[in-house]
Amino acid sequence: MGQFHSDTQAALALNWAKIKISRSQVQRIARQLGNEMVQQRDNKVVQRRRRELPVRVSVTPEVVAVEVDGGRLRTRAPERGPGVHEVQSKEEKVACLMTLQSQKSEHDPQPEPPPSFRRPRRVRRLVAQMKRAAENPQDLQENPVEQEEQTTEQSRSVKYRSCPRRLVRTCVASMACSDKFGPMMAAEAQERGFYQAKRRAFVADGALCNWSIHRGYFADFEPITDFLHALCYVYLAAMGTCESETEGWSLYEKWLRGCWQGRVCEVIEELKVIQERVGHPPECEELDRKDPRRLVSDALSYLSNNESRMDYPRYRREGLPVTSSLVESLVGEFNARVKSRGKCWNRPDGPEPILQLRAAVLSEDGRLDRFFAARPGYPYRNRNAA
Repeated sequence: MGQFHSDTQAALALNWAKIKISRSQVQRIARQLGNEMVQQRDNKVVQRRRRELPVRVSVTPEVVAVEVDGGRLRTRAPERGPGVHEVQSKEEKVACLMTLQSQKSEHDPQPEPPPSFRRPRRVRRLVAQMKRAAENPQDLQENPVEQEEQTTEQSRSVKYRSCPRRLVRTCVASMACSDKFGPMMAAEAQERGFYQAKRRAFVADGALCNWSIHRGYFADFEPITDFLHALCYVYLAAMGTCESETEGWSLYEKWLRGCWQGRVCEVIEELKVIQERVGHPPECEELDRKDPRRLVSDALSYLSNNESRMDYPRYRREGLPVTSSLVESLVGEFNARVKSRGKCWNRPDGPEPILQLRAAVLSEDGRLDRFFAARPGYPYRNRNAA
């Protein structure tokens, strides 16, 4: 049910397996199981707040990373009769908690940007995908399966020589606001022993809500701003302010190398000079998205606000990730289940049970098997176990 892209697909697969079941039965069972998982998750949050939540792992991880991002899905007003009423686009938050394998280095293991960041066609496609996700989150003409494949391809394309290797991934997902989502992430991190790890990273884009979670629950994790978002901002600013594509690409490569090598302050100074040349965007006027004044202002604002979290050479020496591509691809896997042209969820908590099922399926620690093994009525459960 959490594995398939819809209840209809799940019912069809079960019928092929000679298990006669209707779509409505699948939907009812999925909601029941998902609600039980929601209750378990919320109980762990309470246990953590009372300092009663135990560490589940027996071996403390060496290197860990927490990445957080969000997707968008359609919601409707409930209990309004047939049809879809008062459609609104709402955000589901997704966190990816990973143990990693990496080595520390005395010198930057990759001082030059990866080749994939210096290929015009690939960079244009990457920027277009990320820009579309940011500007049109409610675009329901998009095929969710295609979106998942594109995001996975994006995750593969940004691997570089010194990129840490992922060991075990677990997921947290919810429609809750950041104030409630942060404790859910913290409970998951505590159960997995993340707070005892020697090297810890918190990776996210520049959204303020992400860094409020970092300050509240992961303050001793190394804060890292996703490099891919910085790449998009400098690319759009360079290509939007130069007269020719060749000149724009040359400027982009210069700024790309500056950010990758930790010289963000130099890029900011050059952007300030260009901002004075093209002019500042008017405060009370809605500008076209391709207006050079807006592109430069957006890039300048993003880099200035995140400069303290963009020391990428040091992160690479520490063997930490510098992109949030893994959680970006994970959001695509969640959207493949909860987002499509024909899906619209009741507000406020309609998709919550399915998000928990999907998170259990996508987590790599066997939690779905543990859930069913401990659930009352499981035929192979040891009744004499404590």
